[in-house]
Order: sequence, then C-alpha cells, then structure tokens
Amino acid sequence: MNGQMQLIIAGSLSFLAALLHVAIIFGGPEWYRFFGAGEQMASLAETGSQYPTFVTTVIALILAVFALYAFSGAGVIIKLPLMKIALCLITFVYLVRGIAGLILPFVSNHPAIAENSLTFWLVSSLICMVFGAFHLFGTISHWDKLSS
Repeated sequence: MNGQMQLIIAGSLSFLAALLHVAIIFGGPEWYRFFGAGEQMASLAETGSQYPTFVTTVIALILAVFALYAFSGAGVIIKLPLMKIALCLITFVYLVRGIAGLILPFVSNHPAIAENSLTFWLVSSLICMVFGAFHLFGTISHWDKLSS
C-alpha cells in the first residue's frame, strides 16, 4: 500500500471518528455511556448541561481537521499550510494517546483515568494506535510529495 492510500485511509478514519462524536451528541446520555465518555459526562448530558456538547464538538472539530490534513497530504484536496509539521503532530497525538491509554489505567488512580473502564482505555487506545500507524506510514511514505 502506498503512502497516498495510507493517508486517505487515515483521513477517512479521522473523519468517521469526527462523525461518530457528532452522533454521540445527538444520541444523548446513553451514547456517552456506551462509548465510554464516563458517567460524569453522561450525567451532565442528562441534566441538560452544554458542557458535554461543547467538549464533544471540540473533539469532533479537531478530528475533522486531522482528516483534512490527511486528505490534503494525500493530494485529495487542496494543499493546506504547514503540511509536514501538521501531519507529524497529528501522528504524534494519535500515537501518544494510544500508548498513554495502554499504560495509564494500570499506574494511575486519577479520577480522569479511573472514571472510564479498562475496556474503554484498551479499545480506544488500540484505535488511536491504528489511526496513528496509518498517519505515520502514510506520512513517511509520501514525505517527498508533501509541501512543507
């Protein structure tokens, strides 16, 4: 698989994750629970608080920007500024989140970690690692074709 295709897959994965976050907002408290956002976020959604909507919207927007940069790097859409730096940072974010999520539940009792289940941490971390791997290999393989 060439770097362009890996970046297209990376962008598609990020875009799907962004859409899922939007769906969670509309799905309400039960969707927050099912997807592992934690009981506090679900409870706040039940009370009508805008906090879960705001946080989830910000995450969806960040994931959408990640998708745009992957698609841009693949040459599917216009070239975005700071392409190489952005793709490196996006890759870093996914891989660090993935690695941290595989370690932190075993070494931390912090409420932000403990509120979510071990299953959430393991599944979401593996997903982040897969996303990060597609970004990493796509960026490396397609490096010479990326604008700086």
